Amino acid sequence: MSNPQSTIYNLQFLKLGGSLITEKSRPHTPRLEVLQRLATEIAQAVRQNPQIALVLGHGSGSFGHVPARKYETRSGVHTPEEWQGFVEVWRDAQALDRLVVDALAAAGLHELAFSPLASILAEEGRILHWDTTPLRSALNAGLLPVVYGDVIFDTVRGGTILSTEDLFSFLNKELQPQRILLAGIEVGVWSDYPACTQLIEEITPENYEVIATTLSGSAAVDVTGGMASKVALSLEWIQVNPKLEVQIFSGEKPGSLGQALIGEGTGTRIHLP
Repeated sequence: MSNPQSTIYNLQFLKLGGSLITEKSRPHTPRLEVLQRLATEIAQAVRQNPQIALVLGHGSGSFGHVPARKYETRSGVHTPEEWQGFVEVWRDAQALDRLVVDALAAAGLHELAFSPLASILAEEGRILHWDTTPLRSALNAGLLPVVYGDVIFDTVRGGTILSTEDLFSFLNKELQPQRILLAGIEVGVWSDYPACTQLIEEITPENYEVIATTLSGSAAVDVTGGMASKVALSLEWIQVNPKLEVQIFSGEKPGSLGQALIGEGTGTRIHLP
């Protein structure tokens, strides 16, 4: 039997952004055709390179962010009304995850959803405990673990929300992936958003201070942060895991996700020099 704590080679994390798989400006509106295409591209890439080990995450988009903002769930959950909101956010996260795993299954992938709520305990908005042994075991068995932004019980706040990026931060330390791919609707990080004429192809700790003031947050409702926070977090990831490369790119163009998975994608690369 394989050791669940053994090193997992060729490991990549992939996030399908909420803005990519849902209409973020319209509550509870999935982009089903896009989701099906993305699932097909993932399946094709895995068949083309069977050595790829993949952890897939997805955002909540127009499903979870709307009730999360209404009840301010990320800030804490204490009153009966706030716990009602906690449950509403959970329902939305579950509903979207069901659509994602169904699309992956239809594409022929062997996916397993790992519910953050059921396995993670937070403290002041940070992961306090998460036993990743089952997730490692799934990877070693050649399966596709799926995680997603979700409500979490918190020892200080009562309840909170952890984004997919929060989960990736913990898993980055635990699993040491080679690449983290963040697929959204923008082709990369722009230095002149929203004009979007100047793409930043590479970001390193050395040039970050120069470009930081040009970055913009998210244009739609997002309680877990926009582009600026994703770039800052990506820089934290590469400091924790120096071999890591983060790629921010668009999944809108057919074939772009598949190319990214096999190392041929475009967008913005974030790495150490």
